[in-house]
Amino acid sequence: MMKEALLQEEYVRGLRREFHRHPEPSWGEEWTASRVEAELTAMGIEHKRIAKTGVVGMIRGGKPGKTVALRADMDALEIFELNELDFRSEIDGMMHGCGHDGHTAMLLGAAKILMSKRDELRGTVKLLFQPAEEYVQGAKVMIKDGCLDGVDGILGIHLWADLPTGVVSVEAGPRMASSDNFVINVKGKGGHGANPHQTIDAVVVGAAIVRDLQTIASRKSSPLDPVVVTIGRFASGSRFNVIAQEAKLEGTARCFTPQLRDDLEEHIGRIASEVAKAYRATIEMDYSRGVAALINHESCSEIAAGSVAKILSPEAVQPMIKTTGSEDMAEYLCRVPGLIAFVGTADPKKEEVFPHHNPKFDIDEDSLVHGTALYVQFAIDFLNNKE
Repeated sequence: MMKEALLQEEYVRGLRREFHRHPEPSWGEEWTASRVEAELTAMGIEHKRIAKTGVVGMIRGGKPGKTVALRADMDALEIFELNELDFRSEIDGMMHGCGHDGHTAMLLGAAKILMSKRDELRGTVKLLFQPAEEYVQGAKVMIKDGCLDGVDGILGIHLWADLPTGVVSVEAGPRMASSDNFVINVKGKGGHGANPHQTIDAVVVGAAIVRDLQTIASRKSSPLDPVVVTIGRFASGSRFNVIAQEAKLEGTARCFTPQLRDDLEEHIGRIASEVAKAYRATIEMDYSRGVAALINHESCSEIAAGSVAKILSPEAVQPMIKTTGSEDMAEYLCRVPGLIAFVGTADPKKEEVFPHHNPKFDIDEDSLVHGTALYVQFAIDFLNNKE
């Protein structure tokens, strides 16, 4: 399959650069979706718009069989790009800083190859071009609008800066963490900075809550079951000599197991409430479920490992430490068997490779052909698998 992918390399590279020049925010991918639709139309692939800016394409094989879905995300980030590229972002304050431009281009390249092999396919391939991954919202809406109807398995690909080009991670089990958000509002008693004994200082209470929430990771969960509780925003006070009456803490909670995820809300609420009580303050908490942990299915991971070995080599399949980052590919995997594959894109010729969401993030474009080939090979291998 690598031979066919190499024939599409220039096409995929050109599309990736075109998408890179025209980044769009989550739920605002109108130009991108229209561009995808135009390419699918030119290929003769039936398609429809769902989830506002999502696109689903359908390639019906010449032989009966299962249905496999291939997913790519399309949205960009609110980041001002600092790369000096011929195809750098033309939209100030927006850039493709996570590789989604490459994902979309690779899936279109794969669509071309699969369409050329349509008569040989044992089943159906669904092409899912998803909006709003960066808000971890798009997958749920795509699913609600029926993108998984009839689907037996699914593959998503993430170009990954922590792996060198030529390496692919497809192992089974937890790969990315669940992600939930919370807001804690602290209610104290304000007053003059010179008379703290007359007040209940919301800043002090908030600081104590931040400190004690870290005991969840160190004392409330197993050291073998990672958990992250982060306060990313702490807002309080109006001026230097006024003791704050209120404070607002905003944070995120992440882990890999469903039971611990269920426990986190109770742990965070109890600690915040009891700490506040010790200072004679009160709290109100709003806890929002975001996205589940991403867990690769064993059977699909085995198929994908074989696919990588075919297009690259058995040595190209390498393990990767799971990450506490999140991905709404998890929502698909909660419903049908599948996996996310991490395709290495760190250019070995560069002294410094910038991480995802960095203003200088970029990919080694040689990795695009690997992702394109993997989409195609996995689809064929999955459809031909009799289990």
